[in-house]
Amino acid sequence: MMWSSCRSGAIGSGLCVFSRYRITDSFLYRYSLNGYPYKLHHGDWFGGKSVGLVILKVQGIIVHVYVTHLHAEYCREKDDYLPHRLLQSWELGQFIRHTGKTADVTILGGDLNMHPNDLGNRLLQCYTGMKDSFVETKKFEGSEGGCTLQAQNCYATVWDCPSFPSGIRIDYVLYKGSRGFPVKCDHLMTTSGTAPGKNIPYSDHEAVCATLSVQKDEGAATGAKREEETNPQLVDILNEARAEVKIGIHGAERIRYSSGRMAVLGFVLLLLEVVMAIIPLVTTTAENSFPKVSFYILGMVAFAVTLLAGILYVFHTIEVKMLQGTEDQMRNTIQALQEQLGE
Repeated sequence: MMWSSCRSGAIGSGLCVFSRYRITDSFLYRYSLNGYPYKLHHGDWFGGKSVGLVILKVQGIIVHVYVTHLHAEYCREKDDYLPHRLLQSWELGQFIRHTGKTADVTILGGDLNMHPNDLGNRLLQCYTGMKDSFVETKKFEGSEGGCTLQAQNCYATVWDCPSFPSGIRIDYVLYKGSRGFPVKCDHLMTTSGTAPGKNIPYSDHEAVCATLSVQKDEGAATGAKREEETNPQLVDILNEARAEVKIGIHGAERIRYSSGRMAVLGFVLLLLEVVMAIIPLVTTTAENSFPKVSFYILGMVAFAVTLLAGILYVFHTIEVKMLQGTEDQMRNTIQALQEQLGE
């Protein structure tokens, strides 16, 4: 038994891979955006959401296994983190495409925090060409609809029971073969209820277990490498994702502007405090009659406002730039796809 942990963030990414086969290499990529550090009650930023990669050699077959945990969806009606999760889906897809070119078999498992038909999920699967084991499996056992987050789970604190009484499916096992290495999902199952001999479940989510079969085709494996086919739907999905990212950019710019204005006001107030403290030292007038305690308190408040607002301004400036970079990448990909489809 071999294992590889993915250490990231202040409290850890929560990612780990255990393998009966030898792990020949491993790598961790932390997503550019992970929520907001000042939203302590959510904590995604402190976890440092990431994607981990381990490379296995199974009976001569090179297998790339990816594990990830995307940003949580705390309110479906008003999802403030949708741009961040879309960015993470895009970076995850990019990471898989660029690192998985030498893989015979590619497998992704993790908590995507997205419903099957959500935009980020459609973008990820369409962009990478990976298949959903729940949709492709020959045999399924487990909870209704493959739901992994259920209302009866004692650890599930974030729940929208009226809208999804049977639960939601947000944990996935995706896979993709290559030329000469077709992959099929023979069996998929999810856990349900409590752990054996206990009155509590294993986790706040039900576990997903997939049995995949790979049939090596020697003739196809030694042939010429087949170019990836262009999915026409990807253009529409990217345009939809790009529109959501633009909304996120505008929202981040508004917060950045408010933070910058507050930082400037705090700095001006701090300068006035300094001037008021200097005037009695350079004049022969009577001692400053302003109460010292109130003067010091006001100075500390001005300094705190300036510091915190300045930090927020820098943070949201980074957020704007990351989202703008993602939007640029999507635009370039759309143009390239349109050229390919037009040929």
